[in-house]
Amino acid sequence: MAFSRNRHWKALILATIAFFIQNAFLFGCAQAPAIGGPVHRARLTDGIYDGSYRAGPNSALVRVTIKSNTIVSIEIVEHQAWRGKQAESAVLERILAAQSTDVDAVTGATNSSRVIMNAVHKAVEKAYQN
Repeated sequence: MAFSRNRHWKALILATIAFFIQNAFLFGCAQAPAIGGPVHRARLTDGIYDGSYRAGPNSALVRVTIKSNTIVSIEIVEHQAWRGKQAESAVLERILAAQSTDVDAVTGATNSSRVIMNAVHKAVEKAYQN
């Protein structure tokens, strides 16, 4: 009887530990919020600006070039992604075409897409005239 009780407690303890590890992983990988929107072109100052953003296991550092009140190029300096590298070129093309940092995410790479968009948004914020 004592052996059965010990085995029950060991199983309960292991299940509790597994529950906490699983929740830590799930909550640590929450989706990044979309913080961007249309670029206020009249407020932009020409130059090259860096922006970064991190959410869960994904992070991005981008370099944005502004000329004549327009985002003319975006370079991904660094992109750490568990999955989602396929989001890089598509998201950059969408941002350039729309002149907005809130564009459609790449299916299957939503968090990476948002991390890249948010990093670009942080760079564009630096380009705004006061």
